[in-house]
Amino acid sequence: MIMALLARQLSHSPKRKKHYRKFFPVLVLLTGLTFIFTLAFGSSLYKYANKAYSRAAQALPWLPGSANHGFGVSIPRSYTTYGIDVSHHQGKINWSEVVAMDVGGKRISFVFIKATEGITRKDNHYDRNWKKAGEAGLMRGAYHYFHPSRDAAKQARNFINNVKLQPGDLPPVLDIEVTNRKSKSEIVSGAREWCRLVEEYYGVKPLIYTSPGYFTSYLAGEFDDYLLWIAHYHSEKPRTGKHKWHFWQHTDKASVNGIRGYVDLNVYKGDSGSLQKLCIKKIKD
Repeated sequence: MIMALLARQLSHSPKRKKHYRKFFPVLVLLTGLTFIFTLAFGSSLYKYANKAYSRAAQALPWLPGSANHGFGVSIPRSYTTYGIDVSHHQGKINWSEVVAMDVGGKRISFVFIKATEGITRKDNHYDRNWKKAGEAGLMRGAYHYFHPSRDAAKQARNFINNVKLQPGDLPPVLDIEVTNRKSKSEIVSGAREWCRLVEEYYGVKPLIYTSPGYFTSYLAGEFDDYLLWIAHYHSEKPRTGKHKWHFWQHTDKASVNGIRGYVDLNVYKGDSGSLQKLCIKKIKD
């Protein structure tokens, strides 16, 4: 592009054409050297810049991703209760390392674990995650990834068949974030049916997990009596309108010991004592 612009400028007069022919070999040489330099040292320069930024982030807490903020990300202010949510995407988790991690007094105290999806699917790591997270002493909850295009009753049965909740566990969660080209009325009807059957079985009202845009477009005013878990990144606070939220998934780029790669980080709008009050007291007979 640069050579094309130079050629355009130098081609307006015979004198400029003469200069263009004179300097053309130099331009070609410089372009070639730049290309070779980028191939040879581009990767090393990137790694150096990345390390320099990491060192700066440790010293300057206002930088995005500063380790001083905790878990490798900026932490929302005024919250004390932190948790994660996981699925097979996180691979095999060392739950002992998760609970042992302490970042300036901030620790992981709860986890939501993907259990099922649709009418037949079960997360490959659910059984292990559920067992090991409980043994590590974390408050745990299970969630179902809902598809509005599939039969809601069969989806509820898939969740119920695979999730055995106990007193002390968090309420079940309906993860609803896709439309599958269904109308608002169809989405609401299916979600209500899933929630009704799950509440009937466990004796506790489920949580609703979604994004601000999805909530505003499809769920606002329809699930006012349900606790809300909202996913809203790069924001000082989640956007839910008049509806109060209880859990906030504020990033998907957190770093937690015992987990390879990134993981979602959440805050609970309250202390650990009030979180325990949300837990199931007893399972319906």
